[in-house]
Amino acid sequence: MRHVHHATQLRRAPVQRRSAERLTRILDACAALLDEAGYDALSTRAVAQRAGVPIGSVYRFFGNKRQMADALAQRNLERYAERVTERLARTGEGGWRVALDAVLDEYLAMKRTAPGFSLVDFGNQIPVGDRQAEPNHRVADQLTELLAGHLGRTPDEDLRRAFLVAVETADTLVQLAFRMAPDGDEAIIAEARELLTAYLERVLG
Repeated sequence: MRHVHHATQLRRAPVQRRSAERLTRILDACAALLDEAGYDALSTRAVAQRAGVPIGSVYRFFGNKRQMADALAQRNLERYAERVTERLARTGEGGWRVALDAVLDEYLAMKRTAPGFSLVDFGNQIPVGDRQAEPNHRVADQLTELLAGHLGRTPDEDLRRAFLVAVETADTLVQLAFRMAPDGDEAIIAEARELLTAYLERVLG
C-alpha cells in the first residue's frame, strides 16, 4: 500500500492500517472529484461523501481543500518516482536518453490516465498559476536522487540545476501540448522531446 509522505503537512499522520486506508480513500475521492468538477467546486464535504467517510475523518487529516490537494500532489510525485524506477529497472542499464524517455513518457502517461493529475500534477496547478511552493524544485530534486546512480553521476548542484532546467522546460511545453489537445498535441510533445534531448546532450553527453 502506498502512503502519503509525512512531509505533506497532514494534521495527523495515519498510524493504523485502517486509518491509512481511509486516507487513501479520501485522496482517491479528491482526485475523482477534481476530474469531474474542477478545483473551485471541490469541497471537504463532497470528498467525505464520495469517500464514504464522516467529514470529521477528512478534517482529521486536512484543514481545508488546499491541504488535501497538496497531499494528492505529493502522492502523485511518489507514484511517479515509483513508475520511473520500475521502468528503468525493466530497461536495464542505459544512458541519459533512456532516462529521458522514462521520465517524459511516464509523466505523459500519468497526465493522460491518473485521476486528478491533469489539474494537480505535482502541485503546479493548485490553483493554476500558484508556484510559491516551487513544486518543480521538488520534482527535480527527486529525479536527481533517483537518476544519479543510473547515470553514474554525482548528485551535485550542477546535476540538480540541469534537471531543474529540464523539468521547468518540460512542464511548460507539456502544459502547452495539453492546452492544444485533450491528450496532448503530439507535434508539440515531439518538439519538447527534441529540445530536451539537445539540452541534455550538451550538459550530460
